[in-house]
Amino acid sequence: MSTYLIKDAKVLGGDASDVLIRDGVIAEIGTGLTADGATVIEAAGQILLPGLVDLHTHLREPGREDAETVATGANAAALGGFTAVHAMANTDPVADTAGTVEQVWRLGQETGRCDVHPVGAVTVGLEGKRLAELGAMADSAARVRVFSDDGKCVDDAVIMRRALEYVKAFDGVVAQHAQEPRLTEGAQMNEGTVSGELGLRGWPAVAEESIIARDVLLTAHVGSRLHVCHVSTAGSVEILRWAKSKGWNVTAEVTPHHLLLTDELVRSYDPVYKVNPPLRTAADVTALREALADGTIDAVATDHAPHPSEDKDCEWAVAAMGMLGLETALSIVQETMVDTGLLDWAGVADRMSVRPAAIGRLDGHGRPVRVGEPANLVLVDPTPRRTVEPSELASRSRNTPYAGLELPGKVVATFLRGVPTVIDGKLA
Repeated sequence: MSTYLIKDAKVLGGDASDVLIRDGVIAEIGTGLTADGATVIEAAGQILLPGLVDLHTHLREPGREDAETVATGANAAALGGFTAVHAMANTDPVADTAGTVEQVWRLGQETGRCDVHPVGAVTVGLEGKRLAELGAMADSAARVRVFSDDGKCVDDAVIMRRALEYVKAFDGVVAQHAQEPRLTEGAQMNEGTVSGELGLRGWPAVAEESIIARDVLLTAHVGSRLHVCHVSTAGSVEILRWAKSKGWNVTAEVTPHHLLLTDELVRSYDPVYKVNPPLRTAADVTALREALADGTIDAVATDHAPHPSEDKDCEWAVAAMGMLGLETALSIVQETMVDTGLLDWAGVADRMSVRPAAIGRLDGHGRPVRVGEPANLVLVDPTPRRTVEPSELASRSRNTPYAGLELPGKVVATFLRGVPTVIDGKLA
């Protein structure tokens, strides 16, 4: 295994240090370090963080390899600075058995670009009627600890309670897609002023908030763990803040696009802005940023949702919901949280690596940058700005909402257990 010496990097944005990587671990940290035969990376002015961890990635394989594969998604993840991702269960077939989650896990092992941890479905076929093989998936080679019907809500309170009770046996967590289905039938965008003016059926904030309120109460009742996917409203933030004040074991994530974009963009009728949950108001964006800064929202998760062109290059009403996120996530967080003074780089490490790894129960990820720890690392240059060009993305799909937008920061290098997956901003 090669040896790498990163010179003059700002660890977590602090003082410049040299970091020596040898045999897959951080071997030494100091100043003026040397190492015979080491590949030297000059990193003056650059930020060294623990490798990023994504709790919410759609890799589409098996079944929709026209949109993404585990391999192409892992490439995109590495370029975005991620060393571990959680692959959501809404594949075809659904990842609701030990066999399917093991297939996804082994595909991730083969890529070597990042660790791929399958998310198991909560219910069979995502149909919300009976629990999937939660225990078998937990005991499989994939060691599943996160379960979600994402894309659909576990709207039956009895099923949700049973799932929360079941995962306690192996310290699992249920990640809920909070969407009351009856309140969102035919919904096309956020319910508000813009939906009224455009004549599009609205998706009310209460459809998200009512499910979160129910589920935090259920979680407290059974003493389990709940994770709330892609929080998007100011009201949801208040419910989460209240639940956490009670000491309940509830965590939550926000997507980069909900930290930046608003429903005003829907006036363009460009389906690239159609997403689930929908883009909300500027007031919601402000509340989400503040909640991420104060820790009410624990993590940034991409909800990377690739779609082939035919599912997006069409009229708004029939377009698929979702947008790409892996390769731009860190830049969006820098733009919305770091450059605005809401988070420092240590805070970014906490929200994009430490806490996501803890929620997913991942060993070896989200670890401190110190001697003896696994060398899962990302080196970021915060200075340059780049214009997002969809054709240059590693994902198999091109549905990025940031096309033509100038964003800050560049991932210079990513290391997975000491092996470079990205060097000089390109796949190694």
